[in-house]
Amino acid sequence: MGASPPDLVGVMTAEGIKPVRLISRLDVKGTNLIKGIRFEGLRVIGAPNEKARQYYEQGVDELLYIDAVASLYNRNYLGGLVSEVVKDVFVPITVGGGIRSVDDVRALLRAGADKVAINTAAVKDPGLLTRVAESFGRQCVVLSVEAKSVAPGKWEVYTEGGRERSGRDVAEWIDEGIARGAGEVLVTSVDQDGTETGADLDLMAMAGELSTVPVIASGGIGSSTHAQELVDAANVDAIAVGRALHYGRLDLGSLRHGLRSKGVGVRDYVSS
Repeated sequence: MGASPPDLVGVMTAEGIKPVRLISRLDVKGTNLIKGIRFEGLRVIGAPNEKARQYYEQGVDELLYIDAVASLYNRNYLGGLVSEVVKDVFVPITVGGGIRSVDDVRALLRAGADKVAINTAAVKDPGLLTRVAESFGRQCVVLSVEAKSVAPGKWEVYTEGGRERSGRDVAEWIDEGIARGAGEVLVTSVDQDGTETGADLDLMAMAGELSTVPVIASGGIGSSTHAQELVDAANVDAIAVGRALHYGRLDLGSLRHGLRSKGVGVRDYVSS
């Protein structure tokens, strides 16, 4: 007789265990997929939509497009990329970077995005979250939080693609952002981003405990073991993976299998 399967773990809801979503994070500059380490040393990897289609074929649950330099140049060029990829990719798409107004959100939703992630503009004008939620529903508003450790158990919000300090405490900002209308929170660890050495478990545990809306954890995942450690430590609803996928050191099939073998709830994938 084989060993008993592990107890299923995941996000607890009133209906029971909710599967953890697996998200591919695509950082973009212009028309290029890029990635660095801790938001520095950005290197071109390839074409973002080619990777998006590859991850879709591997059964990704969602795609996250982030214009890595949009806030610096007051623009977002991702509408064109999204309008092309939605022709043959049929999973929810979140777009972030350089979003400054309700009109910016409207344009991205018309291009095919399902949700928008807002960081810099929301820090400067928190009322933007409310205006977007009132216009399109809070289910499409993702508060994007770039968090950097400043002391044990304390993190500061960074803006402009992890370049600028805001002076805001991450925990306080998550609480305010949700009150302002965010229906989901994307927490990116600046310290761990691109390192493939594991998530900032303390940061994600804090965010998962504090948040009353779904939490996406981003930064540091390089293996299914890292993902399992994250789920064990924090009440996160989704895991975003970038560099490890892009460089082929991890694929969604092995990530899903590894998590399931450890009793983590993930969505089934049936190839078409």
